Amino acid sequence: MKFNKKKINIVDIKETKKSVFATGVGNAMEWFDFGLYSYLAVIISQNFFTAVENNELKLVFTFATFAIAFLMRPLGGVIFGKIGDKFGRKIVLTITIILMAFSTLLIGLLPTYDQIGIWAPILLLIARIIQGFSTGGEYAGAMVYIAESSPDNKRNMLGSGLEVGTLAGYILASLLASILFITLSDQQMASWGWRIPFLLGLPLGLVGFYLRRSLGETPIFENELSDDDVQEESFFSIWKNHKKDIIVCFVAVAFFNVTNYTLLSYMPSYLDEIIGLSSSTGTVLITIVMLIMVPLAFLFGRLGDKIGNKAVFLIGLGGLTLLSILAFYLINLNGLIFISLGILILGVLLSMYEGTMPGTLPTMFYTDIRYRTLAVTFNVSVSIFGGTTPLLSTWLVHQTGNNLVPGFYLTIVSIIGFLVILFLFRNTSGKSLKGSYPTVATKSEYKEAVENPEDSLWWEKEQKDE
Repeated sequence: MKFNKKKINIVDIKETKKSVFATGVGNAMEWFDFGLYSYLAVIISQNFFTAVENNELKLVFTFATFAIAFLMRPLGGVIFGKIGDKFGRKIVLTITIILMAFSTLLIGLLPTYDQIGIWAPILLLIARIIQGFSTGGEYAGAMVYIAESSPDNKRNMLGSGLEVGTLAGYILASLLASILFITLSDQQMASWGWRIPFLLGLPLGLVGFYLRRSLGETPIFENELSDDDVQEESFFSIWKNHKKDIIVCFVAVAFFNVTNYTLLSYMPSYLDEIIGLSSSTGTVLITIVMLIMVPLAFLFGRLGDKIGNKAVFLIGLGGLTLLSILAFYLINLNGLIFISLGILILGVLLSMYEGTMPGTLPTMFYTDIRYRTLAVTFNVSVSIFGGTTPLLSTWLVHQTGNNLVPGFYLTIVSIIGFLVILFLFRNTSGKSLKGSYPTVATKSEYKEAVENPEDSLWWEKEQKDE
């Protein structure tokens, strides 16, 4: 293959940072809703599942609604992925943020079981389904957009901004929940206070929509694809030709999201129902840990660009394999210091994934199939493992009576992830996106790419070697 230096993608780093911010706001919108649902799960269960007498089973039904909505994510991934590969990444990101804002607002307006009976949980499920459908295109699209807009040597660091958006959404949700728990009585909170944060989702979504309207298309999509490049290739054909990459992506998404949902979605209810910690104290503790995770995500993103994403993954997986059970053991000692330390251990190790995962997953697939393949793989994995984590953990603790079971589950998932990353994944940090020419931001980077084309065409070389 003849190297054509004219095809090198040149980006403006200032514009890239603006893009990261705009996509991060949308991601914050997504996780603002998920965070609210988690922090207010106990109150939601009491308002929408009144007919269930057992409080633990009420919580199980609440998280079941949370999990069922995830079944819509692969469908959203299929539809939005095809649109994104055919017409561009920007259009999908504009649509999904409106859908997410609408579904969040809808939850805040829903009547309760005492008001309309069985229709209350049905409408709650519909709102969650809309949320799941929209997120099927949102997160994968945001990852692809940032990866295709970033210089190769800063892809992980800039991609970590997406996870900072995740943390920001959770932090905002926890702050609002904490303020409400502190300022309102239990009766006021159960009656109308829980609705306030969901109603605030609309203005947040409108801000994200305004920011995304000003985004341009990614340089790689514009420079490398035309309408004729995106073939109506079936997912069976994609699976046949890219099986190894899909498996690695699927497993990576699984261990990332089991860890993520264990800490950020399940932990508030775990502290409340199992440990007996007050809702206000629990949300404050998790908020403090998330604030610590924000700079750590950037730090591990920079580290991933420097030493490689594979190395950072293995450190995180090794740490969770050794320390997950210990973290839950500390939490169950029921002292504030021990609980904080247990949560912090999980938070630091999760930060390693948050710093590197958004910049890594898009590198596994070629440009013409990148969005749809990543969207479907990501969302199928999230639906099976991520969305079910709070439900499965709640059920396992209820069935076994062992409060450490979530730690055992996290350990098993981490061991599997460690083996897959160790033997099947090659470092992609600092390399061109698969099948693409380099993406650079400075004259020195351009010169280096021109003088060292063998590094720029690393993916093509790898394919020939295989």
